Amino acid sequence: MSYDDPENTLVMETTKGKVVIAMRPDVAPGHVERIKELARAGEYDGVVFHRVIEGFMAQTGDVKFGNKNGASFNPARAGMGGSSKPDLKAEFNTENHSRGVCSMARAQNPDSANSQFFICFEDASFLDRQYTVWGKVIEGMENVDQIKRGEPVSDPDSIVSMKVAADL
Repeated sequence: MSYDDPENTLVMETTKGKVVIAMRPDVAPGHVERIKELARAGEYDGVVFHRVIEGFMAQTGDVKFGNKNGASFNPARAGMGGSSKPDLKAEFNTENHSRGVCSMARAQNPDSANSQFFICFEDASFLDRQYTVWGKVIEGMENVDQIKRGEPVSDPDSIVSMKVAADL
């Protein structure tokens, strides 16, 4: 499979199928760099979709407590952790949180994004300029639509593997 910019394309295999994400280093260079760094280290492999809200979004990326293959996996704490890397400075931009957009999850502090991200099911423009948009699903949104819902999710779907297309 060929992509326009393989260095800035993610191929995420989930328990529901393949999802391809075009990353946007032009609007969120620090966040894209972090996602690629964690993906290349295999940190997202096995991480569950811990918060999935119908009509809103599917959240994943807690590499500390959300990796079902990890030593510190804790379904009750999934969503409360990040990675071993420092939190990121916000890179709020003018991109719309529309269907398929990938944006960073964070705590109340705008500069608290780390490894968690979400994919919008529908327009969520109320998040615009308050969360950092870093990419968009360009293939496999029908698979994202199939991810099991819940807050928290019982027996959640997960990322099987997440790779930068340039590395495939």
